[in-house]
Amino acid sequence: MSNGQIDRIIQGGEDLFLQAGIKSVTMDDIAKHLGMSKKTIYHFFNDKNDLVMALVKKKLVDDECQINSIIQSSANVIEEMINMMKCSEDIFSRINPIVIHDLQKYHPEAWAEFQKFKADVLVKTLEELLSKGIQQGFIRPDIDVRILAKMRVNQVEMGFNASIFPVSQFSTWRVQYQLLEHFNYGICTIKGHELLDQYKNVHAEQIN
Repeated sequence: MSNGQIDRIIQGGEDLFLQAGIKSVTMDDIAKHLGMSKKTIYHFFNDKNDLVMALVKKKLVDDECQINSIIQSSANVIEEMINMMKCSEDIFSRINPIVIHDLQKYHPEAWAEFQKFKADVLVKTLEELLSKGIQQGFIRPDIDVRILAKMRVNQVEMGFNASIFPVSQFSTWRVQYQLLEHFNYGICTIKGHELLDQYKNVHAEQIN
């Protein structure tokens, strides 16, 4: 099996899913988008559900690597939070909320894979980040890291819920940014607030 072809098909599916959602995109659409025969796609994937599962697994591995890279390259918890915010800005600006809806409704196995990642990786990583922040004096020592970690991870999912934040009325990135900023300032000590403001000002100067 050609890994190059597999990656190309997965990327082609992702491109179309992000534009139009998963349900409305057919294997014919993906083949046409890639300029290859549908037979070639079916050589590597049994059906669209199989392709969606492969895409989700690949994205979750990529996300975990990116999270670990941010943690390793950041000087402290506040810098980690700011770097996560910058990373999220790129991701959330491209995601179509319909993808989340379609994944949950029409591809339960792939959705279960995402939920497992959320519990095993995202919540655990955030618990560790919050505990480290308490030790560094940037995060309030009175918070329950288990509760706040679960709340934050589920906030992200809620931000994509079109019944709460209709796409016609809300920018997906704007919703996610507001939720994240509210969370960040809510968990920080005064010392954390001061450093958070410093990093935010530097980031604002870099993009202006």
